[in-house]
Order: sequence, then C-alpha cells, then structure tokens
Amino acid sequence: MNMNWLNNLGFDFDKIKSLFVYNPDAPMIFNSGFFMFLFFAFVIAYTALKKRTTPRLIFVTLFSYYFYYKSSGFYFFLLGIITVSDFLLAQFIERAKKKYLRRIFLSVSICIGLGLLAYFKYFNFFGATFSSIVNGNFEASDIFLPVGISFFTFQSLSYTIDVYRRNIKPLNNILDYAFFVSFFPQLVAGPIVRARDFIPQIRQPLKITNEMIGTGIYFIACGLFKKAIISDYIGINFVDRIFENPLLYSGIENLFGVYGYGLQIYCDFSGYSDMAIGIALLLGFKFNINFDSPYKSASITEFWRRWHISLSSWLRDYLYISLGGNRKGKIRTYINLFITMLLGGLWHGANWNFIIWGTLHGIALAVNKFFGFVLHRNKNGTAHGFRHWTGVFLTFHFVMFAWIFFRNTSLEDCRIILSQIFGNFQPQIIWQMLSAYKLVFIFIFAGYFLHFLPSKTENYFKNKFTNTSLIFKAVIIIALIYFIVQIKSSDVQPFIYFQF
Repeated sequence: MNMNWLNNLGFDFDKIKSLFVYNPDAPMIFNSGFFMFLFFAFVIAYTALKKRTTPRLIFVTLFSYYFYYKSSGFYFFLLGIITVSDFLLAQFIERAKKKYLRRIFLSVSICIGLGLLAYFKYFNFFGATFSSIVNGNFEASDIFLPVGISFFTFQSLSYTIDVYRRNIKPLNNILDYAFFVSFFPQLVAGPIVRARDFIPQIRQPLKITNEMIGTGIYFIACGLFKKAIISDYIGINFVDRIFENPLLYSGIENLFGVYGYGLQIYCDFSGYSDMAIGIALLLGFKFNINFDSPYKSASITEFWRRWHISLSSWLRDYLYISLGGNRKGKIRTYINLFITMLLGGLWHGANWNFIIWGTLHGIALAVNKFFGFVLHRNKNGTAHGFRHWTGVFLTFHFVMFAWIFFRNTSLEDCRIILSQIFGNFQPQIIWQMLSAYKLVFIFIFAGYFLHFLPSKTENYFKNKFTNTSLIFKAVIIIALIYFIVQIKSSDVQPFIYFQF
C-alpha cells in the first residue's frame, strides 16, 4: 500500500518504527515520553484482561520481555535462560531425596546465575588483573553489559536458595515463574523482589483499590520529581562537570560536587524505585519500600538498613548469614561483614574503585559492630540529642567520602578530588559559586531539605495526596511533566543503576 500521502501529511513511518526497535543510545526508561505512551496503551489492555488471570499473565510477561528487549536488545534471551534453568532446578531440589543432590542442584543454579555475571561483568576485569600479575598481555573483549543483569539474577537466585532452605515451595507453572522474574516495573533496576513476597500475589483476584491508585500516583510523582528534576538537573549542570575534570575547579567546588553527587545518586535510584513501586501498585502488586531516608542514619549500620534495602537485605540473608553471620564469634562477625560488603562493592561493577568503596563500608560496619559489642548496645539501641546528630553528621560525611570512589572510574581522579578539597579549598569563592549555579543549588538545598523532613510530615503529605480527587492528581502529574520539559537541557538521562 502506498503511504506517500500519509508521509506528505507529516507521518514519518521510519521514525515511528524506530521507536519500537532496540536503540542502544535510548534504552526504555520510565521517564521517557515513549514509555508513558506505551504504558497508557498497556493499561487499557491490562484492564480489559482484569478477570482473565492466565491471559493477563501471558500479556504482562510478553510486555516485560519487550520492555527488556528495548533495554538490552538481543540479550533478552538471558531472561529466558535464567527463568527456565532455575524453574527446573527448583523442581529438582524439591524432589531430591538426598541432601547432596539438593546441594548439587542448588550449586548448578548458583553457577549459572553467577556464571552469567562473571562473564558479562567481570571477564575483562579479572583477565586484565591476572595478566598484570603474571606480566602477560591481555586484550579486552568487547562484551556488552545487559541492563539490570545483576538484579534479575539475584532475584532468581533467591528463589532457588529459598526452595533449598525449604522456606517456600517451588512453582509448578513456568508461566508464573516467568512472570515473577520478568515483571517489568522492577526488572532492570530493582528493587530485588523476593519470591515469598511476590509469588502469592500472582494469581490472587486482581483488586486495585482507590488507595492503591492514589498511593501509586504519589510514588510515581515523587519518583519523577527526584529523577527528572533534581537528579538530572544537578547532574548535567554541576556534578558531572566537577567529576569529569576536578582540576578545573577549586576545593570548595569539588566538595559541593561530592555533596551534589550524594543527592544525585539517591534521587536517581530512589526515584526509579519509587516509580517501580508506583507502577506495580497501579497494576495491583505491592513491593516493599527500597529507600527510607538513608542520610538520616546515625550509624553506618543504620544507613544500610535504609539504603537500597532490597540489596542490603539480600546480601544479609543469602551471603552474610551463609558465611556464618554473627554465630561464630566476634572476630568471624567482623570478617563476615567485611567480606559481605567487599562483594557488595564488586556487585556494583568490575572496577577497583567499587572494591575500595565496598571495603570502606565493610570496615565501617565492622568498626560499628565492634563498638556495639564494647558498649553492649542491642541492634535497636538508638542515641538521642547531641549524640544522635553527631552520629548523623559523621555517617553522612563518611558516606559522602566513599561516594568519591563509587563515582570515579580511576583512583587518580579520586586523588585529585581529595587533593583539591584539602589543598586548594578557596572558601572565598563560595558566593561566586552560588551565584553561577543558582538553580543547581536551589535544587540541592530543596532535595536535602525534603530528605531530612520528619517521617510524620512525609506521611502527612502522602496521605493528603492519596485522598485527593483523581482530577487533582492528574493536574499535579501534568504540571510536573510541564516543569520537567521546561528545565530539560538535554536528552532523557538513563538511570545510574542501569549500569549495574
């Protein structure tokens, strides 16, 4: 059929077609206009299938695979490998009569999941490291890192481990398991959803209450505000410039660049989690909260109970406890904490900077645990008044210091930032800096101010928003999108945690 007449009316079919195929420079993300359009169409079909459970699960699973295809192209087949292998291995674990057979099947599951991670994330790193030790020559392979591979492999591993521990029964329907592993709201950047929390919801009658809709829209609005307004704006217009060439900037600019990055990564990642939680609620599913105002923490232990909760609890339950936890004496407890965080750093990427970041947090957790033992504090013991705020101040600045190693890709850049802060501070230019980056610092101040609001105040506004009319919610979302368009200074920015 000749489409020239439509082209003459302004329809560019090649451009429209390109929106629906994988583009490595434009992965599918929640705050893009294309996703919003696609999600609107998705909700219409999803609602039509409300009372037809199996067709609805098939539809959502296919959409989730398409969502992942738009994020990682051909590598969406990895989802299929993980899904089929762990579904079958969980069955084998459950049916095996001998304990050694159960261990073998679990080991195969772990080897498949971690093997994929080892190849895609760590092959070049370990190859180059080994080559440097033996003075050999290593030529790095051009390996594409599929988006979110760390998240869905950890999610699937938790299922087989829980089946092995007899905490849950394995699923008998592979569709249900495929739905669990691929559910698109949390597929590429978490939160890491546990099987025991999510699977019971899959075949329940779909019931989406007004409260769920209101809360879902609230989380989506918060996520958009954090990501598209605060994180993207201060990142593009200030933080990225500092970290790309710290020698061009004074120590005070570098210091505020670090503070800015602390807010940027929090708003970026928690913004994604908020949107994932909100979208899931609109579809009738509940996720656990993934961030709980982490910079309010008065100790590094508390920080890890508030930051990326799904990962920190995963590392605790499946790594720290497996290593022995605190059951084998104080020295082993310190060692187990250190190893857990070291591997947690390595989980984020194959780079010595991530290893140092994990090492710093491992040491800090061990030191914090040591003083807890010395002072005979229980894990729920909290300080008040001056001691509390001193703890918040010290914890906050330790976390900011560690972010320097997390953000940079080389140790030399870390050294430069620290040397600028401690050797070329130049406090006299602070007003010049604030004047040059007015809007940036307004957003930084607003972001930290909102972050440190009391929980009661947050809950008050959340409940107020949830109970308003749907029209009011729509007006807020439209106003938010309009504001995002007005301040946008470049293309839609991918989420930072897509690289993990």
